Amino acid sequence: MKTSFFYTLLILVTSISLSRAETYKKVAEISHLIKSDTIKIKESFNENDIPVNEFLTDRLKPIRSNFKRINSITKWSSIKKKDIEGESAEGGEAVFYEQKGRLEKITERLFGETGQMLTEYYLLNGKLSFVFEKIYKYNRPLYYDVKAMKENNDTEAFDFEKSEIEENRGYFEKGKLIHVSNSLDCGAPFSGDYIAEEEKRFSESFQELLKLRNEK
Repeated sequence: MKTSFFYTLLILVTSISLSRAETYKKVAEISHLIKSDTIKIKESFNENDIPVNEFLTDRLKPIRSNFKRINSITKWSSIKKKDIEGESAEGGEAVFYEQKGRLEKITERLFGETGQMLTEYYLLNGKLSFVFEKIYKYNRPLYYDVKAMKENNDTEAFDFEKSEIEENRGYFEKGKLIHVSNSLDCGAPFSGDYIAEEEKRFSESFQELLKLRNEK
């Protein structure tokens, strides 16, 4: 479903090297442990995308305004959900948001034993405009409760609020990725090769979700 970066993430969150089929099987086996929305990454709502520097300010302004417009919508004409990789929703879920027959936003979730990921795709004039990716790495595996903590002479049990968080943002203009940001980078500019790789990764994932949307 995802590109090489995504499979790297899947391997990370399952803590074991697996084939594609085995990875999704593993995710499905462990993700049933997620009991409620209290341990799901929250979607963006009524949020602004705050610039961290003055780079491309004028060109990024309409992308940021569109992000704010869409994530402030409280009533949608249509919300459709589809399972990722199979009939069960345990491994992941995609949600398609439409307003007056027009697709505005897609969210994709994947749950794992030691982390989860939420990616939000925002459209402008029918094209991909903004990608907001949130990756949470848990402090301990999801099943690691107080009993497990004591048995292992540990000082922490699973606590969603103690997750390490990484956020990636991609800004598209006329189908081209013109800017990326990462919450963990040191502020150095990204290379052209890196931007090209991210454009390919985001665009391919977006197209695969569009295909999933059209599947019956």
